[in-house]
Amino acid sequence: MKIGVLALQGAFIEHVKMLRQLNVQAVEVRLPHQLQGLDGLIIPGGESTTIGKLATEYGLIEPLRRFSECRPTWGTCAGMIFLARDIGIEEQPILGSMDITVDRNAFGRQIDSFETDLDIAGLAGEPFHAVFIRAPVVTAVDGAVDVLARLDDGRIVAVRQGRLLATAFHPELTNDLRLHAFFCAIVEETLA
Repeated sequence: MKIGVLALQGAFIEHVKMLRQLNVQAVEVRLPHQLQGLDGLIIPGGESTTIGKLATEYGLIEPLRRFSECRPTWGTCAGMIFLARDIGIEEQPILGSMDITVDRNAFGRQIDSFETDLDIAGLAGEPFHAVFIRAPVVTAVDGAVDVLARLDDGRIVAVRQGRLLATAFHPELTNDLRLHAFFCAIVEETLA
């Protein structure tokens, strides 16, 4: 299994390290040709506006969109924003691959970052300790989207739509490999 991590900006190195702990071949992706031969892709957290601008500059928007239409793709935090169909503004480049509406920076500024334990559908064991940093939240989903986790107040923070996965938090900033293993299982399903 070979999984790419979009390495334009943000927490991509942490994702690569976690994939390697699972004995998965991890590749940093910065240019369109580096998507060739990948079985899946992670779009990391970071700054969604910057990721969109860099992806545009490097000619990655359409290749990433085509990739996410046929291969497993997981967006974390800014990656969730990048995958969404609607983020409330039109000037920011996004892929529009997932049938979700996302509110960017739903929790406020950096100082409003927090951590909490989440029950995530499909993950066995104890609740997942989630790290939220200037995080988005899903405000609407289409019928094809499964909600995997909500905060205590009901706000949606993890979703799946077929081979697409999105989390509003940063699993790569924990020592818990379960979500990365969950994504690898999605990749394996598509390879079978």
